[in-house]
Amino acid sequence: MSTINNTTFNFPKQKNVYKGKVREVYNINDELLVMIATDRISAFDVVLPKQIPFKGQILNQIASKMLKSTADIVENWMLATPDPNVTVGHYCTPFKVEMVIRGYLSGHAAREYKVGKRLLCGVEMPEGMKENDKFPAPIITPSTKADDGDHDEDITREEIISKGIVDKDEYELLEKYTQELFKRGTEIAAKRGLILVDTKYEFGKTKDGKIVLIDEIHTPDSSRYFYTEGYQERQDKGEAQKQLSKEFVRQWLIENGFQGKEGQQVPEMTTEKINEISERYIELYENITGEKFVKSDVSNIMERIEKNVLNYLNK
Repeated sequence: MSTINNTTFNFPKQKNVYKGKVREVYNINDELLVMIATDRISAFDVVLPKQIPFKGQILNQIASKMLKSTADIVENWMLATPDPNVTVGHYCTPFKVEMVIRGYLSGHAAREYKVGKRLLCGVEMPEGMKENDKFPAPIITPSTKADDGDHDEDITREEIISKGIVDKDEYELLEKYTQELFKRGTEIAAKRGLILVDTKYEFGKTKDGKIVLIDEIHTPDSSRYFYTEGYQERQDKGEAQKQLSKEFVRQWLIENGFQGKEGQQVPEMTTEKINEISERYIELYENITGEKFVKSDVSNIMERIEKNVLNYLNK
C-alpha cells in the first residue's frame, strides 16, 4: 500500500524544509508553513523503519478538528487543510519548550515514579500512587530539546525562566493556556467515553508577536487516552488500562527488547503488525471524533498532495 515516507516537493517561494520525526514543514517565503503529516512512526525518539498506512491522514485530520474546537481559548497557526495529509498555516517562531500536562501517573511519569523519583520537572508527585492513578490535579511537566536536538529533556519551570528560554510573563500565559486546553480536551474526550490522560502543547509567535498554538493537538501521537468504561475496575484489580494512544507501540517495542538505547535493534515490523497499528490508529480516530474514518485515495499520493497544495498556494 502506498504510504508517505520522505517528501521532496519544491513549492513556489519555498525557502527551506524542516524534516521532523513524522512531519515535514515547508517554509513559504517566511509567511506560510506547509506541514505534511507523513506515515512515519517514531517511538523513544527513534523513527521506526516502516510506515503506517493512513497514519498521517489520521493525525492531520484529528489535529485540524481539535484546533478548530479550541480556537476560542487561544488562536492557532492553522489556515487551511487543502489535502488530507496537509495543514497550511501562519509562519511562526516556536517557543523552545513543549508544555506537557499530565492528569494521571502514566508513561514517562510512571517510569520515573517506579524508580523512586517523586519530583518530575520540579513538580512533586504524591506518595502512595500506582501506575495510571489520577493526580489530585493535573501537573505541567515541560520538556525542551537536548543540545543535539534529537531528544526531549525534562526541564523545570524555574530553569525555563532563569535561563531566559521563555520570559516569566509569557511562560505564565503558556501555563494558563495549557491548563485551559487540557480541560477542554478532557471534556471532548469524556463525551466520547474516553479519558485524556496526558498530552503536550506547543506554542509559537506569529511575525506580529502574537502567541498562538502550533503543531498538532490531542492526537494519538501527542496524547494518551484510556477508555472510561472499566477504568476504575482495572485500577482496583491492578490490571493494565485499555489504551488508545501510541503507548501500545512502545509497549510492543519494550516487550521485544527495544527502548531506543544504544546497541538495541528495532524488532521486525511484519505486515501483520503494521496493519494492526494502522487499525488501532483508525479506531482512535473514530472514537475521538465520533465520525467514521474515510480512507483517502493513496494510488498517487505524492501527486495528489502536490496538486492540492499548489492549488491552495496559487489562489
